[in-house]
Amino acid sequence: MLKIAIGLVASICAIATHASASEWPNGPVKAIVPYAAGGAADVMGRIFMEAVGSRLGQPFIVENQAGAGGLVGARNAARATPDGKTFVISGMASHVLAPLMSKEPGFDPNRDATHIGFFGGAPSILVAHPSTGIRDMKHFLAAARTTPDGLQYLSPGFGTGGHIAAAYLAEKEGIKLEHVPYKGGGAAIFDVVSGHVKFASMNWSTAREHVLKGSLVPIAVTSQNRLPDLANTPTFYEMGYKDLVMTTWYAISGPPGLSKEIVAKLNAAVVSSLDDNRVKQQLQLEGAEPRPMTSAEVGQFIQAQYNQWQPVAEKLRGK
Repeated sequence: MLKIAIGLVASICAIATHASASEWPNGPVKAIVPYAAGGAADVMGRIFMEAVGSRLGQPFIVENQAGAGGLVGARNAARATPDGKTFVISGMASHVLAPLMSKEPGFDPNRDATHIGFFGGAPSILVAHPSTGIRDMKHFLAAARTTPDGLQYLSPGFGTGGHIAAAYLAEKEGIKLEHVPYKGGGAAIFDVVSGHVKFASMNWSTAREHVLKGSLVPIAVTSQNRLPDLANTPTFYEMGYKDLVMTTWYAISGPPGLSKEIVAKLNAAVVSSLDDNRVKQQLQLEGAEPRPMTSAEVGQFIQAQYNQWQPVAEKLRGK
């Protein structure tokens, strides 16, 4: 009798879980942005979540949980109950670089996550405040070599694309660059535009407006080809840094154990959102091409990115 009762309970739970998944979403959904408000991840996340929510008929409420280069929010999402009520705006920084740069990230970005939909992303850019008089890489490297304590630069956070790009350049050229990590691009851009910190390595989308109006001087970008808005600014790749091609991409992920029904619904909504006018405009500003992916393809892509940057990150962190 006990075995029959246990089996009956298990069957009822399975039926209830399936019914819940098929009815999802039946209430507001939280999407964690693992950075402070105002940066590229926050802007991209809010625009996509608005589009996704309108397609699924429920609001997706964005909640900023900044800290540790994106690890705080990513860890919280990984530990959430897999009921379709909590997701995270995952990305190059929070789910590849920050875990690789941390000796104790607190979660595995591939094992402890269900990767669902891909948004797109933007390259990083190295910029200088106009007061420095530095206009190109040659003069930037010369200044770094002749400054006893090295040049101080800021990034949106530890383990972000901007941090990795600058750290890679310093290691490659044998120069000293002092990293000042922030809790997102919104706070970082204010301090470099004001001249509080003279250099920055950050997302192109965050710096774009200030570069185009002359408040910041572009030195190099991490895209493989020159950006349409910056035809006169070289890429790291064309200057001989062949390994320094990266985009700070964004996606949406959830905790491990999410039902296939929820994953399929959310993936379809993300792919459909690529046709939304606001999403298209934002991707254009980011310098990113729309890339519709299945959930399986998103998982494979993130694993490939992790494998690609693992040796670089481990070398930089001194493993």
